[in-house]
Formats: sequence, structure tokens, C-alpha cells
Amino acid sequence: MRISALRTLLVAALLTLALSPLVAPVQAAEAFKMGVVDPQSVLEKSKAGKKALDGLKEYVSTRQKLLARDEEDLRNYEKQLKEQAAKLSETEKKDKENQFRAKIQDFQKRAQEFNQELQRKQKELVDEYMKKISVATQTMAEKGGFALVVDKGSEQTVKIVIYNKDTIDLTEQVIKEFDRTNK
Repeated sequence: MRISALRTLLVAALLTLALSPLVAPVQAAEAFKMGVVDPQSVLEKSKAGKKALDGLKEYVSTRQKLLARDEEDLRNYEKQLKEQAAKLSETEKKDKENQFRAKIQDFQKRAQEFNQELQRKQKELVDEYMKKISVATQTMAEKGGFALVVDKGSEQTVKIVIYNKDTIDLTEQVIKEFDRTNK
């Protein structure tokens, strides 16, 4: 029985020696600093981001007004067509209906092109600002000694971080740095 106890003690000592290199990184990890940032908030709350988003909203508003006017023209055309239907011959009626369908198709095509253009503009804006936000985040991380900064995500995007202490959220600091470098 003494031999098995001695053997167990020896195995435990060997395991301790073998695992000691693995314990050192755990102790070094205490100096490891990690932060989180919400790029969506940086875009929405920074001065340059607000300006870019306002420009995009203005573009959308202008295009929506044009589409609304075109839609109103279509309604008026349809109303005239219904009012004139009794006075028109079958051939004239079919011609007017074909013209109306063509106008509807043109309207739908313009609306679809607008949506595609809007998506392209949104993607360009996000790509451009994500590069700038990354630079501001890197600057803040280096100043603060952070080894890792994770995209926090938001309800509008993929939520990556489920929980974080407020003390490691760098979003406000990144907004300040972003505003400082992007005027």
C-alpha cells in the first residue's frame, strides 16, 4: 500500500512539473486586456458618421419623392383610363392598357434600380467607415494597452458579445478618437 501511495505522489509530482509551462501563460494572462466596441454606435454617434448618414437619408428622401410622384402619375393615368374606358373602342382601350402596363413596368424597374443603388451606397458607406473605425479602434487599443478588441455587435447586426463589463467597452473612446481624426 505504501508503494502505491508513493507511486501516486510521484505521478502527481511529474504531472506538476510537466504542466508547469502551461501554468505560466495563465499567470501572464492577468496582464491581458480586452475591450469591445460597437461600430454601429460609432457610425451613428460620431460627427462624421452622422453627417454621412444624413447625406444618405437625404439621398433616399429625394429618390422616394421622385418615386412617389411617379406613382401618383400612374394613379392619375389609371383614373383617366377608367373614365375614358366607355368612350374608347376596344382597340384604343387595349392600346391604353398596354401603355399603362408599360408605365407600371418602367416604374417597377426604376424602383428596383433605386433599391439596388441604395444597397450599393449603403455598402460603400459601411465599408468606408468600417476602415476608419478600425483605425480609430486600433489607436485607442494601442494607447490603452489592449491586446484584443472585439466587435460588440448590436441588435441590428450580429450580436457577437453577449455580456461585457462597462469598463472594457471602448465605444465612447473610439467615437472621440474617430471624431478627432475624421472631421
